[in-house]
Amino acid sequence: MLDVRLIREDPEAVRASFAKRGTKADVDTILSLDAERRQILTALDDLRRRKNEANDEIGRLLKEKKDPKAKIKAMKAVAEEIDEKEGALRVKQETLDKELLLVPNIVHDSVPAGDATKNKVVRQSGVPPSFAFKPLTHMELGEAHDTIDFARGAKIAGSNFILYKGLGARLQRALVNFMLDRHTARHGYREMWPPALVNRASMTGTGQLPKLEEDMYRLRDEDLFLIPTAEVPVTNIHAGEILDEKDLPLYYTAYTPCFRREAGSYGKDTKGLVRIHQFDKVELVKFVRPQTSFDELESLVADAEDILQALGLPYRVVLLASGDLSFAASKCYDLEAYAPGIDKWLEVSSCSNFTDFQARRANIRFRNKESKKTEFVHTLNGSGVALPRVVVALLENFQQKDGSVVIPEVLRPYMGGQEKIEGPAL
Repeated sequence: MLDVRLIREDPEAVRASFAKRGTKADVDTILSLDAERRQILTALDDLRRRKNEANDEIGRLLKEKKDPKAKIKAMKAVAEEIDEKEGALRVKQETLDKELLLVPNIVHDSVPAGDATKNKVVRQSGVPPSFAFKPLTHMELGEAHDTIDFARGAKIAGSNFILYKGLGARLQRALVNFMLDRHTARHGYREMWPPALVNRASMTGTGQLPKLEEDMYRLRDEDLFLIPTAEVPVTNIHAGEILDEKDLPLYYTAYTPCFRREAGSYGKDTKGLVRIHQFDKVELVKFVRPQTSFDELESLVADAEDILQALGLPYRVVLLASGDLSFAASKCYDLEAYAPGIDKWLEVSSCSNFTDFQARRANIRFRNKESKKTEFVHTLNGSGVALPRVVVALLENFQQKDGSVVIPEVLRPYMGGQEKIEGPAL
């Protein structure tokens, strides 16, 4: 959520940011609601001053043993008017807040303008492999090794749900454990294990609601949502709290299953593991001082990159253009791993700085140790990393001519020493 003072004091800069996104937001309505809200506040301040003066006058009259009835009657009229104005203020504030919830974050100056075609490759690590044979897709490899069962996953739950079997299931577990161990021991994150269901307030706090509700799985009988990412419960760990500045920055990591309806995926590639409804992910979340948040974004990207480097995958870092940013992000880098079987660069991590956008919605603050005043923290998050497309990249990059797949060395201790996936797994 944007600070309404920012919109009030520099509406043209806000409009320029929205234009850079290619987004329309009703700034005029927000300014009008804010002006009306402040008019009511001014009137309330005056009424409360008159009420206090009347109270003092009544006390004086009683002390002087004079009749205070007229003043009491006048004070009751003022009190009734105060109640009326307070009700009007609540309605106006709720209306303003609803409008503000629909407004995206301000785009950082370093973000290139334009749609996804203007995304900028910042750097690349590794070279896509060349094969002396036609590489198989992860779908063909998964079926050949009996490690990924697309048909039975669909039978159990529906299209775009996956059943992992044997070494495929163990590979999932190995990746999760490897990433959690790496982020906690090497990168300084504290591990969390949050709920996979969250309430509406939590979804609103991180910006999924109200804008993205159609893409979420919601329970029929309770107003709870299956999480689309661990970002939601982990960020809301500190919702409504005031943190000590000495405790910042806070780094958290968590593994969770993630659930997305992919309501807007019509016409996109939905084959195999590229776009599925349930997937596993290790998430990284940061709570930091405002002054350091963009430096923290760069280190967040480096932490996610470290996973891909350790796995030996070719990847590139892409700075997203303004029109490709998420609703809540001010700046975002995507990490894309190359998958030779399907010949595509696949997003395996998005690392975003939300500045104080989520913190305002979730009311997450810290107390400045010098001024003693409270300020909103800046929140960041990134996948560290998401499993399905990493599995795609692993299978397709490390496949051999005989159809086997070499397991990266860093994963072998988590795979019981197994060096290859070959033949139907037992």
